[in-house]
Order: sequence, then C-alpha cells, then structure tokens
Amino acid sequence: MMTDQQVRLYMSKRKHHSQEVAAAKAGISVRSARRIEHDARLPSQKPRRYWRSRPDPLADVWDTEIVPLLMNAPRLQAITILRKLQDDHPDQYPDGVRRTLERRVSHWRAMAGPPKEVFFPQLHEPGARGLSDFTDMADLRVTVAGVRFDHRLYHFVLAFSRWEYANVVEGGESFEALSVGLQNALWQAGGCPHEHRTDSLSAAFKNLQDEADFTVRYAALLEHYGMSGTRNNRGQGHENGSVESSHRYLKEAVDQALMLRGHRDFNDRAAYDEFLREVVMRRNRRNAAAFRIEREQLIDLPLRRTTDFVEEEARVTRCSTFTIRGILYSAPSRLIGHRLKVRVYGDRLDCYLSGAMVHSTPRGSHAASSSRRAINYRHFIEALKRKPGAFKGLAFRDDLFPRAAYRGTWEQLEARMTQRDACRTMVGLLELAALDGVEAVLAERLAGLLVDGVLPDLPALREEFAPRHADCPAVNVVIPPAGSYDTLLVEEVSA
Repeated sequence: MMTDQQVRLYMSKRKHHSQEVAAAKAGISVRSARRIEHDARLPSQKPRRYWRSRPDPLADVWDTEIVPLLMNAPRLQAITILRKLQDDHPDQYPDGVRRTLERRVSHWRAMAGPPKEVFFPQLHEPGARGLSDFTDMADLRVTVAGVRFDHRLYHFVLAFSRWEYANVVEGGESFEALSVGLQNALWQAGGCPHEHRTDSLSAAFKNLQDEADFTVRYAALLEHYGMSGTRNNRGQGHENGSVESSHRYLKEAVDQALMLRGHRDFNDRAAYDEFLREVVMRRNRRNAAAFRIEREQLIDLPLRRTTDFVEEEARVTRCSTFTIRGILYSAPSRLIGHRLKVRVYGDRLDCYLSGAMVHSTPRGSHAASSSRRAINYRHFIEALKRKPGAFKGLAFRDDLFPRAAYRGTWEQLEARMTQRDACRTMVGLLELAALDGVEAVLAERLAGLLVDGVLPDLPALREEFAPRHADCPAVNVVIPPAGSYDTLLVEEVSA
C-alpha cells in the first residue's frame, strides 16, 4: 500500500530524475511509478477496494464448521481450529492458511463474539486509599548463611503517591503478619489512609457473601486506626492493581540491587532486612513530592499501637522444647517443666513466665521445604557436653547445625572417626561456634577443611578462636602521707 507522502515524494523527484531513480528514492517499485503517472490521484482520493483478489480458502467450512465451534467455545485459538480442520480434511488446509484464519477469527470476535471485561481507570485522591498484599520472593534465590531463604514480603502502598513499605515474612499470610506489617507502615508514613484495601485474605475476611465479613481481630484493627476496610473480588487481582503492579517493580528493584551486589547471600536475617529497607527507601525518594502532598491528608495516628500478637500457652518438655502451631521450638533448659505464656507475632515468639519475658525466638515457618522445627543449638550445648554420645541419634540433630559447613563436617567426622570421638568433636565445634562472633568465621574455616579433605583439629581451633585471658600487669599505687600536702600549700603561699 502506497501512502500519499510516497506519491508526493515521487512526483517531486520525477521532475529531475528518471522514472527508475525517482521510484527508488520514493521507496516504491517502477510498476507503481507507472500507475502513478497514469493516474495522478493520491491513494486517499481513490475508492477503497472491497472485493477479494483471490478465492477464500475457508469458504466451504467457515459457516458450517468454524463458526459453530467459535459459538460453542469463543476462546478457541485459530491454531486449534486449523489443527482440527487438518484432521477432518487431510491435505486440504495447509499451515499457510493460519494467518487468514487468525484474521477471520479476530474479525468474528469483534463482530459477534462475547463481550470482554472492561477495566476502569481510577483517580486516586491524596490520603484516600492504602493497599496491602503479600508477594512471594522465591524466584530471587536469596540465601542466608548459605541456606536458601524461603520467604515472602508484606507490601503496603499508598495509591496516590505510590509511597510504599515492605518487610520480610517467613511464615504464612497470617493476621499477625498483616497486623505487624500494616502498623509498621502506618507509623512509618506518619498517618493512616481513610480506606485500607486487601485481597480476600483469610486473615482479614471470613470470605462469605456478605460484603463486611471482617474477622473480629481485623475489624478491631481497622477501628483502632479509624480506617474503613474493603477488598477486591475473589480471583480478580487486577482490582488491587496499585499494589499488584508494584510487586513486580519492587521485586525487579531488589533483583537489580542483588546483581549489583555481586551475590545473593547474607550473613544473617538482619543484614537482609537492612538491604531491603535501603531498596524501598531508594524507591520512595522518587515519590517524595507526591508523598508530601498525601501526608497532609492522612488521618492522625492514635496514641499507641494496638495488639499485633496472639497469646497461647505451651509447656516446656524435658527435651527442652515446646510446640506452638505445629512447630517445634527449643528453649533454655532452665525453663523445663514450666508453662509459658507465648505471644505469637508475625516474625517472633516472646515467652513469658509470671509476667516476665524469659525467652524470645524467631518464628518458625510452615513452608513445604521447612522441617517445621526452630531449634537453637545454643540451648543444648551444656547438656551435650555431659552426654556427647546422644548427639548421633538425636531426633532433631540436623536442626542443630547452624550452617551447611557444620553439617558437612559432621558427615566427614561420622565417616572417618569412631562414634565417640566424632560426637565429642562435633559438640566441641558447636560449643566453639556459640561464642560471640565465631559461628560465621568458624564455618568458613570448616568449609575450607572440607575442600581439602582434612578433619578439623579441635584443640588447634580452640586455641585460634576461643577468647584468651589477658594477663593484666600488677600496678602498685603508693599513697603519699596526708602531711605532704601541707608542703604544697606553703609553697603556694610563698609564691
């Protein structure tokens, strides 16, 4: 199809060049150039051709076979229909018919197909709406101390300014995770939006037909901050588009920052939290001007936060463990036999005895890849020193290893030493790892020994990493007699 611009260009070049040269400069063929000189009208001035220039290859089956298929299943793809035609009519409909069939199907859908879903763009007023959602971060392959860190993010976004907040959630999409994340976001923003919107979280909604089917705890949370609650229709994630689209951009920003960093491993959870906070703050700087406008329209915060935990009870067994929500936790042995009041937060458990907090531990995960145990090896060191032989058959032995290097070391010790010596050496290594700041450094040394195929020398490692008692020099202080100060006074008066 020639354009009016090409025809004008050809006519201009034809004044000074031959027909072939003018056609080449206008980007048309010589045959088209001859047609232009025979009829100088512009393409837009000529009547459009509505007749076919070649036979319709689908004329025999369009009304009898293809249209009934589309009416019965409008979402059928053209390639699926073509494969059926090829099965029903061998050697009659080659693959070259596909493009013609796609055009015909597209035209049929526009003329007689079912109505499509309409998306309504929204205008967001400052301070009107904030949105919460969770997003999985498994695709980023983050590791902590060399171990894969399966987690998701709680993500909050203010619809007008795109200001956002995110924090790590190791467990599921629980009410505690929602409450902690939402309150952290509100207090960091310095105010509350008038409306809080989520998807159909079971932590916030009973998911009944009633529009206002809030759970009791979620309704109390909204009332405390003076917000109204709404949700999108089930299965319609685009209705939460302000936060759903932000998921992708936030994860892309985290992924890019990890690439710049050069590796995806962090020494501990706190280091990853700090890394994530810097990424979110960097994104918020771009929206600072809009956030200042929205900040003026936010509802004032209440005087204090509301409850963001659930209280349960658990008895510490003689194995120095207790169970909360199907996850086994360890505790200091001094708490054996006591019944604790356990406050379950989104990221941790705080344990109280007679009103005093006696233990705190990170919350375990219900993920499929998790052992559903949250064991701290430090709670068992003293007992294992007295009974090192119990280490080999311990039910939760593999959960005692703080890093992969310790597990690999145990496998080598078990294979190349007697059971007694292997257990004693491993317990000694764990005791050494429990010292402040030694766990990560010792893990690097053990990893190097594993590569070299050398067993660890426990006395030498103790000499290297254990704290040394410094010998302080003895200082003898001679106290002068009190009468010697009178001499100073006399000298001052004389002067």
